Amino acid sequence: MIRPWALPLVVAALILPAIAGFAIAGPPLGLAAGALTVAAVIVFAARARYDEPIEVAPAEDARYRVLVVTSQPIEEPALIERIAELAGEGQRLVEPHAEAEVLVLAPALASRLDRWASDVRRARRTARRVLAISLGTLAAAGLDAAGRVGDADPVQAVEDELHTFAAREVVLVDGDGIGPQEVVEVRRRLDRPVRELSAAGAPRSDGAGQSAG
Repeated sequence: MIRPWALPLVVAALILPAIAGFAIAGPPLGLAAGALTVAAVIVFAARARYDEPIEVAPAEDARYRVLVVTSQPIEEPALIERIAELAGEGQRLVEPHAEAEVLVLAPALASRLDRWASDVRRARRTARRVLAISLGTLAAAGLDAAGRVGDADPVQAVEDELHTFAAREVVLVDGDGIGPQEVVEVRRRLDRPVRELSAAGAPRSDGAGQSAG
């Protein structure tokens, strides 16, 4: 968030390089300076980190909901067993007579070339394949599971999904596009447990959730 007093400084930083370029060497340097400034702003915006807490939809019943985020199929027995344990343990603490619910979220991870071409069809096909395999194995393990394809940015995908899915816990499975950086970001902004699991089901960290405040 930009402070009111900082806005004039931001505007000056954007226009002064181009003005100086025009004054020193005319249009060629001025245009080049302006283009570099715009490029720097785009890079800054792309790398910006947002500190707003992730809002989670309110729970309307006593079911323990777990959001599992993965970019690869969930098919390793140890990982399936660990997810089932987390869902079961959480449900027993909340309401032993209810059934836990698992939502598998597969981010539509696109290559840089596909993003530039605004072509996410291949990424969405891959994500749907991840969901098909994952839901099949989780159902075979007796879990009530559903699936969704999410944003290409795993953190944004989590934020979008939690607006409507009242998860009490989030599990991030290590894989393409999902690593320590994403785990730290989600934990920093979410007020409930966030666990990091390997594809083999082993915990990558202590799983403690961190308050977004």
